[in-house]
Amino acid sequence: MNAHVLGVGGSAKARKAANSKAVGYGARWGLAARGVLYILIGVLALQIAVGDGGEQADRGGALATLAEQPFGSVMLWVVGIGLVGMALWRLSEAAFGAAGPDGHKASKRALSGARAVFYAFVAYSVLSFAAGESGSGSGDQQSKDVTSRALELPAGQWLVGLAGAGIVVAGVVVAARAAMRKYHKHLKRGEMSRGARRFIDVTGVGGGVARGAVFAVIGFFVARAAVQYDPDEAKGFDDALRTFAETPAGPWLLGLIAAGLALFGIFSFAMARWRKV
Repeated sequence: MNAHVLGVGGSAKARKAANSKAVGYGARWGLAARGVLYILIGVLALQIAVGDGGEQADRGGALATLAEQPFGSVMLWVVGIGLVGMALWRLSEAAFGAAGPDGHKASKRALSGARAVFYAFVAYSVLSFAAGESGSGSGDQQSKDVTSRALELPAGQWLVGLAGAGIVVAGVVVAARAAMRKYHKHLKRGEMSRGARRFIDVTGVGGGVARGAVFAVIGFFVARAAVQYDPDEAKGFDDALRTFAETPAGPWLLGLIAAGLALFGIFSFAMARWRKV
């Protein structure tokens, strides 16, 4: 009986720790850090659209650009630590459930766990860059390398094809959820003015649709790499963005997507202010 009580008490303490102010601050710091990266990627993509692009429009390019700014080294550490906070927040959601009526569903907690792993990887890459490591090449080359290794596995062609299809579906879902304003349920709307609600809808819809479109394009090329059994068909974030400029709409479409990615960065800052965590 006492052991049961102690177990319940320990669980309650753990849940309280997961919902602590420290986790909340980490979540908001992480959302702001994500915003910095997406704004920079959007700016880099816009430069490519107008024919003045030097850096790659991906996380590596964003970090290189950030490092060149005044106090760039400090800013890199700030962004990296913020992403650690994001990973810990998602990990706490996976362990104890997220805010909201359906936050304790197994599917929601599993998704939070996957996000925790993703943001842990991103945080590691940013902190490694801040510590002076050059990284392992461009995001485009990394995508080709990973695809190449995956294709060599037993049933690798099927695995890569399924992964590509999954990324396409994820991109479509991200865009659709943004268009339907599904993020409303995560907001403290009672604390927001009418102008703030309008602002977050403009940035949330425009940014989410653009982000989803890029993911869908990345997934398409991963799937095509599987069909053609050619890892060089796989594309990272930068190559996927440049693909938009090769459409009949040309650089105008890339410019529109670039503006959307920058909007998603601004939306991330707004979420850092008004999101329930």
